[in-house]
Amino acid sequence: MTRTVSAALVSEIKGEAGAFFRSARGSHGWDHTERVLRLCLRIGKKEKADLGVLKLAALLHDIGREEEDRSNGKVCHGRSGASLARNLLERRGLDAATVRAVVHCIRTHRFRKRAVPKTLEAKILFDADKLDSIGAVGVGRAFLFAGEVGARLHDKAIDVRKTKPYSREDTAYREFLVKLGRVKDRMTTREGKRIAAERHRFMAAFFDRLNKETDGVL
Repeated sequence: MTRTVSAALVSEIKGEAGAFFRSARGSHGWDHTERVLRLCLRIGKKEKADLGVLKLAALLHDIGREEEDRSNGKVCHGRSGASLARNLLERRGLDAATVRAVVHCIRTHRFRKRAVPKTLEAKILFDADKLDSIGAVGVGRAFLFAGEVGARLHDKAIDVRKTKPYSREDTAYREFLVKLGRVKDRMTTREGKRIAAERHRFMAAFFDRLNKETDGVL
């Protein structure tokens, strides 16, 4: 079932959501939201999900991100974003069921601790968000984020146990070792798993090449 969400409402929500990204870091800027929206619709059509809920959830899923960035990761943008989204949607008079569905997607798109995506739409948003962190786009975002926090280019011999996020050692390769290399195994939908497998192969090959170039082998 697809809930009735008018094109006019989607356009209004898009404009209001975009305002939250005026001073966002490039690695989590509005272009990330637009890519996640496209992936949500691609996967949602394959999985026969509620595209109305997906559109709203994708557009609003990172509106709490700036608050998390300011806190250096101490604030969960999934939780804060869900609260912001609820207020925004209720002000526009959306029915309670749609609001709950969208808020659940946003609240669980990080899939941490007890915040587990339980609906098909929440699982799709989770997959789409994580897919944008791997593959060619993921590599680019990892290096962009590393530059934003002042990390160096690369350290093949890095011991992640002795490093911290948001530090000079928070390189793109560290991100691959700590998180990005595991993303493909966390996909929740069939289409998400298919896309992730191909993106992972590219990303793994890239970092293997980077290590060899660093050693002067290539």
